[in-house]
Amino acid sequence: MNLKPALAVALIALTAISGCSRAGTSETPAAESKGAAAEVRLGYFPNVTHAAALIGVEKELFKSGLGSTKLTTQTFNAGPDEVNALLGESLDIGYIGSGPAINAYSKSKGEAVRLIAGATSGGAQLVTKPEINSVEDLKGKTIATPQLGNTQDVALKKYLAEKGLTGQVTVTNVENAASLDLFKKGDIAATWSPQPWSARIVAEAGGKVLLDEKTLWEGGSFPTTVVIVRTKFLQEHPETVEAVLKAHVAAIDWAKANPGEAKKTVNAALEKLTSKKLGDKILDAAWDNIELTTDAQAKHFPQLAKDAVTAGVAKEAADVAGYADFTLLNKVLQAQGKPQVQAAGLDKK
Repeated sequence: MNLKPALAVALIALTAISGCSRAGTSETPAAESKGAAAEVRLGYFPNVTHAAALIGVEKELFKSGLGSTKLTTQTFNAGPDEVNALLGESLDIGYIGSGPAINAYSKSKGEAVRLIAGATSGGAQLVTKPEINSVEDLKGKTIATPQLGNTQDVALKKYLAEKGLTGQVTVTNVENAASLDLFKKGDIAATWSPQPWSARIVAEAGGKVLLDEKTLWEGGSFPTTVVIVRTKFLQEHPETVEAVLKAHVAAIDWAKANPGEAKKTVNAALEKLTSKKLGDKILDAAWDNIELTTDAQAKHFPQLAKDAVTAGVAKEAADVAGYADFTLLNKVLQAQGKPQVQAAGLDKK
């Protein structure tokens, strides 16, 4: 495999820092490190919003950085299913939406998982039939989201609640591929979808973007995809978690330095996972709608927890204090001369 200079540099960075062993941090109970794990099970979605994971796997950045540790991957359609895998201990590290990430922490009473990095900002849109000109036009219509309680489901229901449309719009939960078919058939009037699905509905089904979610956030940035880890795995195998984070940072660095090749790599990965390659226009539209970043934007998590209540998905806002542990990520970033990620108080209970 021929690697571009930037990728070669990124690969070198994976092995430039020696592994660490820590007894724990203030937000993660101390546990005896058992060294590198024999296996790490990594979850992610076949979405453009999970580009860092797709690139890391496709370019074998994770595999190269993990050395003798076996990498096993599993893909999901939406966050709640991945949460079940993490809480059921059949998954160790997951790329996941911010909503389900909070739910995983809340369901386990702050014990089972930790937020360790950001992955993507932006990349979710409300796409409607051409005749829909305002959110009020959706009264009596049906809108699809990927899964009950997933990131887009919460965002849509919160938005409808703020517009006084709760109960006046039917929200159905179907997989992204199914929502595209339903849109084509006219069975649904809109979807709140992550990329590339919103771009596909526009290009393949004649939809139009009524609202880009980034317009609802100050500065246009919000955490669409983050990285979380089982707390026990983090405690027992910090060396392995650090190796995964090095590969994660390398994947994002390479994608930013080589956007053209990065899009091709993501497309190749999507074709393997879904048996369908994206058209160039769809891929470009999806790619332009996201920002790859290691910053999980922790400052937004208290608001996201409240949004779940507004959306009617949660009875009370989850307490996210103590959720973030950016110790290993910041170690990787600092070693490479990059700015460290701020926990915004989420590292303390």
